[in-house]
Amino acid sequence: MTSRIIAVDPFNLVVFGGAGDLAFRKLIPAMYHRHRDGQLPAESGIYGVSRRAMSDDEYRKAAGDALKEHVAAEELEPDVLDAFLQRLHFVSIDVMKEGGGWNVLKAALDKTPNRIRAFYLAVAPELFGTICQMLGSHGLVTPESRVIIEKPIGHDLASAEQVNDSVGKVFEESQIYRIDHYLGKETVQNLMALRFGNALFEPLWNAEHIDHVQITVAETLGVEGRGDYYDHSGALRDIVQNHMMQLLCLIAMEPPAHMDADAMRDEKLKVLHALKPIDEKTANLVTVRGQYRAGAIGGEAVPSYLSEVANKESTTDTFVALKAEIGNWRWAGVPFYLRTGKRLPTRVSEIVVAFKRIPHSIFDTNAGAIDPNMLVIRIQPKEGVKLWLMIKDPGPGGMRLRYVPLDMSFAEAFKVRSPDAYERLIMDVIRGNQTLFMRRDEVEAAWKWIDPIQESWDHSAEAPKTYNAGTWGPSASVALIERDGRTWHDEAA
Repeated sequence: MTSRIIAVDPFNLVVFGGAGDLAFRKLIPAMYHRHRDGQLPAESGIYGVSRRAMSDDEYRKAAGDALKEHVAAEELEPDVLDAFLQRLHFVSIDVMKEGGGWNVLKAALDKTPNRIRAFYLAVAPELFGTICQMLGSHGLVTPESRVIIEKPIGHDLASAEQVNDSVGKVFEESQIYRIDHYLGKETVQNLMALRFGNALFEPLWNAEHIDHVQITVAETLGVEGRGDYYDHSGALRDIVQNHMMQLLCLIAMEPPAHMDADAMRDEKLKVLHALKPIDEKTANLVTVRGQYRAGAIGGEAVPSYLSEVANKESTTDTFVALKAEIGNWRWAGVPFYLRTGKRLPTRVSEIVVAFKRIPHSIFDTNAGAIDPNMLVIRIQPKEGVKLWLMIKDPGPGGMRLRYVPLDMSFAEAFKVRSPDAYERLIMDVIRGNQTLFMRRDEVEAAWKWIDPIQESWDHSAEAPKTYNAGTWGPSASVALIERDGRTWHDEAA
């Protein structure tokens, strides 16, 4: 089976931070794959922008080295690679200064003034407003321009509003693409297909049939050279506010009237507004924050968080577990358990929809226990879907029940390379499709819910609970769910 390639109009992609880690690790490889699959029009160009001085040839050499590191060797065909590298150009600009670099970029883009322009700001968020202001003052923003901004969009509601205001002074909301790469993952989009493309699930997708929902985003890595950023952020702001809130919205939202950007985002916004507040009165009951100590993962010793950051008295959270509730008719009484952390035993992102137990068993006790049905949606790695069911264990000797999964691995089912999230999302930007991008009011509504949790922690005299690297977080996170008579799904462990 081959994936369908949908052509896009000619464009110029301008990457600020074009010589940085995100560009070389994700963006350039993503565009190489789109080029290799024949999706990029011949005349489309990619411009890397950075303060450093570099010629086009030097930039192509650096990009080529990055591709050899981050793309599988069997996918790097020499002729294809050479042709792709010829699309790359480099412009040296100090974004804090007026001057020649901006004029060089303008002269290059003005050769095709009606072509789509996508400005990707792969830089620190504090530069978003300055870059947008410069783009506007130098006449680089056209009706066919779009701007792509990465998280974090602020570190609280006030700063998020400031970022949105500064970008919004230059670009219309319809031109702003707030990217969350989780929404570009194949399995996340398949969540929508499962819910809204099948008669099987939607009638059961409510409090009458679902007992609870779990969302887990687990990492084995530590701060990996991001100590300065992470120590001012933490897991709540870095993962929960964006990735996990978006997943929660996709699970819980009402069916939109159309698969349309604003229709989708309107329904997600309703979920955010329906979340029951967590504040200083309730935070100690429904949230757990942790910080990893030294330990071992896969038999390899790893250091503590405090040894990896400058502030040796830091109280930054590297683990968060919380219980969220949605106050509407569909989800009343259904808890949503969220957990995320660094230095956990395995890297996994998944959603577990746990259905209620059958009301009455017709089988005798010799048949065995009857476990409730469970839908497990694996986002990464090994993307796929499992539906856990009770069946009869094959063989003679009476009725014996067995709990087994109907297992669909995307890699096995489709036998086709699954595009990276950035490939899909950048192409959506070129097409002008904002469905998988966050609208301003979504971002700000998420911060309105997160801020009181962070503030309650900041005002608390209690330090984060510690956990050994290589474990599933503090014991308090186990107690959080088990006191409700439930348990975390740790099949991946």
